[in-house]
Amino acid sequence: MIHIKNISKSFGENKVLDHFSMTIPEGETTCLMGASGCGKTTLLRILMGLETADEGTVEGLDPSRLSAVFQEDRLCENLSAMANIRLVCLSKDKKVIADQMDQIGLAGCANQPARELSGGMRRRIALLRAINAPGDVLILDEPFKGLDDKTKENVILFVDRSCKGRTLLCVTHDEDEVGALNAKQVIRMR
Repeated sequence: MIHIKNISKSFGENKVLDHFSMTIPEGETTCLMGASGCGKTTLLRILMGLETADEGTVEGLDPSRLSAVFQEDRLCENLSAMANIRLVCLSKDKKVIADQMDQIGLAGCANQPARELSGGMRRRIALLRAINAPGDVLILDEPFKGLDDKTKENVILFVDRSCKGRTLLCVTHDEDEVGALNAKQVIRMR
């Protein structure tokens, strides 16, 4: 279990998080929802150690155990799609990764540089990289944005299948995504 206790964070006069608390069950999917600007991404950045909370604690989370998909794809532009994924799993068989790519509609782009891929393709590459990273906690910040409905449905099913037994924290604005991910918990931030 990951326990987030009374986290507060301000940027200047703007208080983004005000004594926010939640518990994330181990091995389950939790979705975090709320209006833009309510602190969802800031909370994720605190969990990942990229921001420091002004007050409060996070217990039960070792940052070395997690992988993430940010709102931005953060791919290495000159590396191929396959090389971007393999950055986190060099020992994984390329055939396994190629099969994963096929499953989410990325057949044929393994050797293309990331800079040549569409936004939706880049998004799926970022997801595969996070899923293939070692660790048992996966943090996803609006991971399905930019995907058409059919592709999104396919990718969500893939994520749900691939992340069984891992702790998954997903920020989304879409109730359908919550259902498709079989979230055991939904936290609505204000």
